[in-house]
Amino acid sequence: MAAALELAHEVGVSRTTEALGVARAGLYRARTPRVVIAAPRPRPSPPRTLGPGERGTVLELLNSERFVDQAPKAVYAELLDDDGTYLCSWRTMYRILAAAQEVRERRNQLRHPAYAKPELLATGPNQVWSWDITKLRGPVKWTYYYLYVLLDIFSRYAVGWMVAEQENATLAEQLIEQTCEKQMINPGQLTIHADRGAPMTAKTVAELMVDLGVQKSHSRPHVSDDNPYSEAQFKTVKNHPTFPDRFGAIQDARTFSRQLFAWYNTEHRHEGLGLLTPEAVHYGRAPEIIERRRAVLAAAYAQHPERFVRRAPEPLTPPAEVWINPPPKTAGATQEVAH
Repeated sequence: MAAALELAHEVGVSRTTEALGVARAGLYRARTPRVVIAAPRPRPSPPRTLGPGERGTVLELLNSERFVDQAPKAVYAELLDDDGTYLCSWRTMYRILAAAQEVRERRNQLRHPAYAKPELLATGPNQVWSWDITKLRGPVKWTYYYLYVLLDIFSRYAVGWMVAEQENATLAEQLIEQTCEKQMINPGQLTIHADRGAPMTAKTVAELMVDLGVQKSHSRPHVSDDNPYSEAQFKTVKNHPTFPDRFGAIQDARTFSRQLFAWYNTEHRHEGLGLLTPEAVHYGRAPEIIERRRAVLAAAYAQHPERFVRRAPEPLTPPAEVWINPPPKTAGATQEVAH
């Protein structure tokens, strides 16, 4: 490259690159002297900088029991006024906290426990019940009645319900005990799922379930999807065209609920059950009804096959299994959707 530089000096860069077959850019780089940049010297600390020991003292003071609840500005002012002490400016206090990654709430915070996601499977009636309480408006503003409902998630059958003037654990115990007796629940047969309302998590209710041999399950806090069947059932009930905006008295609420649940259990064709009623699924009459529907559809197909695409229509069927929060491995399989 030294010879190329000498030749370029005499005949020019273009002729040199053509004659020697070297790149013009390489010749330019070789001709330009390299500038070596010295490493910057470490910046000296300003005279007003606090030493490591002083910074540690300030950080310890900010995290002390006396000042842990206060902002640096308040600490700065209190030290001046009450102690007659100046350690540093409040801006420096913020810089010291930032260096220690403590520009945040410095008190010990309550750590919420990690609640497990409930995963419940029902393959038949009286295996998993879901229960909840909803408010019914009373005759005047701010007055309510409380509707308790126990729902079988497999059949959507309302196995038990009650309208009361208050929401408490004693009434919930009575409803659960009477409904288990009515449905002839054996120990170890049933799981009852609920959210984390006060009656649902009451110690007396938990003790009753132990006595009955019933397993309890609870939703995660603030996760409404963990109790979808009760939420969907309340929506269906309250959207009924005859549901009133208010009830004149608790007797009215009970009379109306009696008629409404008779309709819901015995007449409501539930979309999530293949358009069967909850009562038919709960008491095992679904196969007989499905076969009758199949016979009617087959006769219609035999009479007018041109009105159907490719084959005779099949009646809808209810799901064989119903989940609350199916595990990932079965999420894409038979997953029931609440309606």
